[in-house]
Amino acid sequence: MSATILDGRKVSREIEEEIKSEVDALKAKNKKAPHLAAILVGDDGASQTYVNNKIKACKRVGFEYTLLNFPTTISESKLMTEIERINADEDIDGLIVQLPLPDHISASKVTDRILPHKDVDGFTNENYGRITSKHPGLLPATPFGIVELLKRYKVDIKGKHCVMVGNSRTVGAPMSSIMAYHENATVTVCHIHTVDLAHYTKQADILIVATGKPALITGDMVKEGVAVVDVGITRIPTEDNERGYILSGDVNFEEVEKKASFITPVPGGVGPMTIASLLMNTLKAATTKSTITTEI
Repeated sequence: MSATILDGRKVSREIEEEIKSEVDALKAKNKKAPHLAAILVGDDGASQTYVNNKIKACKRVGFEYTLLNFPTTISESKLMTEIERINADEDIDGLIVQLPLPDHISASKVTDRILPHKDVDGFTNENYGRITSKHPGLLPATPFGIVELLKRYKVDIKGKHCVMVGNSRTVGAPMSSIMAYHENATVTVCHIHTVDLAHYTKQADILIVATGKPALITGDMVKEGVAVVDVGITRIPTEDNERGYILSGDVNFEEVEKKASFITPVPGGVGPMTIASLLMNTLKAATTKSTITTEI
């Protein structure tokens, strides 16, 4: 069988067009455009690329944006002060702090200092905890994007067995909760330490993998017709191209694609959807502030 490619680039462009139309409508009513602020600490090349891609997306949909770039030497207390300043700025609707942060700064403390209704990455403890409520706040961007991608391709989720490989706070844990509590899937959570991992992955109707371990999932570990979402992306050194590396997901694409009904490419699958979700959360933050902060 030949799998349908879950094209995150294509779907993210569709979402951007939809958001741009909503922003244009706001401006036509003399209402302000959503405003996203991004904090980047240091000069890590990958982090700069990620933030630049988010800024470019803001430009495409007509959002206002502010980029704050601080040196690696900034103190934790100074960074907290900057976050408080943005929290108090009513013109700014959403705030992201690009991770990872330098070792002397606690990512969890910094993340949780962001007001929940401005936390468009969905990382604060309040937004994380409200995933299981009937009225969630801003959902974590990557899991939110994965669900949107599956729905846009009409992948049946309700009642299906979803196996989540990876239990991180940013992807695996919230992803499994969203699939169970909001999409009514039957969920099994595994990780790289799971004994006989293939026993579980072979049962999956929907397999989502986020471990950071290249080619962990091979063709003999999945069943025919599975829908596969590969969140992982790792640079592997090579002398075969000018960049000096190739990108690999957590799934052996060539093997698994032959058995899957749907599969995401790496790159071009989950990554663009994460940015699209960030935009959707920012629009929600700008237009429904009161409900995000008061519904429980």
